[in-house]
Amino acid sequence: MIKARGIVKKFDGFSALDGFEMTVPKGSIYGLIGPNGAGKTTIINHLMGVLKQDSGTVEIDGQPVWENAELKQRVLCINDAWYFYPSFTAGEMAKLYESMYPNFNRERYEALGKLLHIEEKRQIRRLSKGMKKQVAFRLVLSCMPQVLILDEPLDGLDPVMRKQIMNIIISDVAERQMTVLVSSHNLRELEDICDHVGMIHKGKMVMEKPLCDLKGNIQKVQVAFQDEFPEELKAMLNILHLSKTGSIYTAIIKGDAETIAKDIAAYQPMIFDKVSLTLEEVFIYELGGLGYDFAHIIV
Repeated sequence: MIKARGIVKKFDGFSALDGFEMTVPKGSIYGLIGPNGAGKTTIINHLMGVLKQDSGTVEIDGQPVWENAELKQRVLCINDAWYFYPSFTAGEMAKLYESMYPNFNRERYEALGKLLHIEEKRQIRRLSKGMKKQVAFRLVLSCMPQVLILDEPLDGLDPVMRKQIMNIIISDVAERQMTVLVSSHNLRELEDICDHVGMIHKGKMVMEKPLCDLKGNIQKVQVAFQDEFPEELKAMLNILHLSKTGSIYTAIIKGDAETIAKDIAAYQPMIFDKVSLTLEEVFIYELGGLGYDFAHIIV
């Protein structure tokens, strides 16, 4: 389990994290979402022990992260700036990782090589961005981490390889209770793999829930009435967004699904359908309620 409590981190007077709180259950795939500059990379650097908080605590499996060398051998990260020695081949990097991480599994490394089709003897710097990312996944997953932190992890991979990589990670979570924290701007990808979501805004955690619960408080419906949308109903419902195409209204409404359905039914709509809400829409309307400007986004 990952726990961050009351984290404050300032840079030249700017609060990158301001009382940040987070709980990532063991064996979960947790998506960390938020706008640019919200503090996502800063908290990841705390979890990796790269930064020390000004105040608060950061723990993994009940142990403080800062200056904990033994813990860091079980917590690995892949980001868009994954480092490798420029002259090294994938095979040479594997030998380096094997010497550094006691849990490195050579059998797993060979098995992943068959799935990812990586050229062992070619210098990594000569590989494409997608192939470099595959090398990173192969090495890190061969270390058998207990906690895997992914910062924009699938950038550069083609759709087939993205699916392959995520299937491997999901399998590790199921088989070994590995905990995964994923930070990505691709909300559709997070929606496909995550079971928990945390939403960060201006250095604070503003919402943290299982994905199924996160969607439960905001409903998307399509409805048509004999005439226009009743003004009394508009006043009754907590409507976050309302648009009209032809005679059909699409409404994003905050509140309990059963209550909303009952209120709308009382006005005898000709059409009433509940539409699946995407994580992207939840993100837009929750942060919109916090004053984040999404006026330029059309849903």
